[in-house]
Amino acid sequence: MDRRSLLKIGAATVAGVALTGTGTALADTGLPPVAGMLGDRRANELWYQLDEISLYHPSQEVQDAYAVLFPFIQQNAPEGLYEKWRELSREPGYPRNYAEFAQPVEGPLKTLSKLQLDNFDRFYGGDDVGLATAFAAFGQGVLFDPRRAAQESEVHTMNGNPPNGYHFWHSIVRAQMFLGIDRHRWARIDAMIGFAWALQSLAKPDHRHVNPGLPRDQVRALARYWLPRSPAQLDRDFQAAPYPA
Repeated sequence: MDRRSLLKIGAATVAGVALTGTGTALADTGLPPVAGMLGDRRANELWYQLDEISLYHPSQEVQDAYAVLFPFIQQNAPEGLYEKWRELSREPGYPRNYAEFAQPVEGPLKTLSKLQLDNFDRFYGGDDVGLATAFAAFGQGVLFDPRRAAQESEVHTMNGNPPNGYHFWHSIVRAQMFLGIDRHRWARIDAMIGFAWALQSLAKPDHRHVNPGLPRDQVRALARYWLPRSPAQLDRDFQAAPYPA
């Protein structure tokens, strides 16, 4: 997808009411209502199901991928995958050096790419605008899901304060892209990851109570900046930690 297409996605997304809304939005989803749920119904389900298949009830295939990926990271990036990516991204040999680093875990990265993209397609297949609004809701913490009470995090948002998971996700995405794993799709989604990171960095949402969301104009301005970002621009953005520069 070229920059012009990314700009179109950004323009359409900032016009979407889902960017800051916290209503139940149950209509036209085909999903059953959940008592006590707040925020967009489809976005809630997207993040709920992603947690189910990647964290709480992973398949044996996903468990096998983790069994290879995480020991590899611990052994080869002892200070963390993000720090390894940032180190290599500053060298003249980037991105070849990072692709070579990640090549031994190409198989697990393919598994995790398929896991996430299949879930995105399940709820937003072909709808990048809808998916971007789901990331916006995630970053602002406006999705309240009582089904997560047992995990003490009823709000679907990135764990941690600051939310360092966005940096880890970017590091995984870049490894996938440099290895040719769903490269064009992750180029689009990585911009949404940056968008959600920027929103959460400002909103600093509570993980146990629904949050009001940021002012619409502020969300719109961040969408205009982040959603058209190219992979190279996102690499520069993610050099900043823990919050965007």
